[in-house]
Amino acid sequence: MKLSVAFAALSLFAALATAGPAGPRVVKDIVLVHGAFADGSSWSEVTALLQRKGYNVTAVQNPLTGLADDVAATRRVLERKGDSVLLVGHSWAGAVITEAGNAPNVKGLVYLSALVPDSNESVAELLTRQKAPMDGMQPDANGLVWLDDAGAFGKVMAGDVPLAKVQLLAAAQQPMAARAFEEKVTHAAWHDKPSWYLVTENDNALAPRVQRWTVQNIGAKSIALRSSHMSLVSHPKEVAAFIERAAEAAATTP
Repeated sequence: MKLSVAFAALSLFAALATAGPAGPRVVKDIVLVHGAFADGSSWSEVTALLQRKGYNVTAVQNPLTGLADDVAATRRVLERKGDSVLLVGHSWAGAVITEAGNAPNVKGLVYLSALVPDSNESVAELLTRQKAPMDGMQPDANGLVWLDDAGAFGKVMAGDVPLAKVQLLAAAQQPMAARAFEEKVTHAAWHDKPSWYLVTENDNALAPRVQRWTVQNIGAKSIALRSSHMSLVSHPKEVAAFIERAAEAAATTP
């Protein structure tokens, strides 16, 4: 009997030695969701920086035809990921990840100068509540809002981006369905998941005061950056570093 116990103990010790020390928990899957008047290419520099750090990155291509449609596009990407994902949303995509972030494999939410509604609230209602209406955003005959003029795009979205880059962004911009702003989030994932928020202090698209209020409202960990609304283009290194810190912190969250 004693020989059997000793043999079992030796076998267990050998197995543990072979397995080696347990590595730190990490969130390696990152899903990036673009906002209105943009597409997945707006994440290009941030994506490259995160990939160099070993992260598995996917940029969602939102149709921008409605909240439900954008959430569905994001969920299709999440379904292809593992059981630990960091979900990142810029601007309008704050609403998208607030809904899509309820997926069980999402471990944390990162908001970049984002609109973050509460449960049973639309973006339009949020902006009304904050006395920050969307001025000058009139839909065309098809119900779409455009920002395809480079001058207007630079003024509203990208004041610290070089003109040549602004022209490329405006050329690739996707129109936004006006009705999307009226669709309500069913359950806000930030109530249940840890969140991070990057405030852009030189923002002409979403007032910094609204962003700072959002940080307090959702209890997010935050930093502030002297950037236009398009921080992911004008400050990709800082944005990638912020996302990486969130990925590291999300890994240790129960």
